[in-house]
Amino acid sequence: MKIYFTNIGAKRFLAKKVVETALKHLGQPSKHLEMSVSVVDEQQIAQLNKEFRNIDSVTDVLSFPTLDNPCQGVLNLQDFASDVNPDTGLLNVGDVVICLERAKQQATDYGHSLTREMAFLVLHGLLHLLGYDHVQKDDEQKMFAVQDEILKKLKITR
Repeated sequence: MKIYFTNIGAKRFLAKKVVETALKHLGQPSKHLEMSVSVVDEQQIAQLNKEFRNIDSVTDVLSFPTLDNPCQGVLNLQDFASDVNPDTGLLNVGDVVICLERAKQQATDYGHSLTREMAFLVLHGLLHLLGYDHVQKDDEQKMFAVQDEILKKLKITR
């Protein structure tokens, strides 16, 4: 997995480990995929949230998937041949944007480390890129179970 980072600093190593572990756990063709992870401030994430979701508030993480994968299945690269980035030869699954101030506040609120919160937000965003959602209760249970399994593999706990 090729990951393009913006403003993430030293947490890029954590993000890369989370993404690689998740993709392996899910059986995804990681060496053929790319994505971006950006860290922004509250003003920037509120602007993105309003522009793309019509919600005028700060949020912790936004995901912008480039693929439609509603069954959360393993990506078959042949099905997405026209979506391959011509510059890299990799399939771009989308962008994850994290609000650092919100991550810090949530880490404090939930009584765990910023490392744990950032790992959770990167993973949560990635799962959205791969078709997971939590609008319906059943989907939420499935997504959160997968998140818990992956965080447990990483030995990242609250």
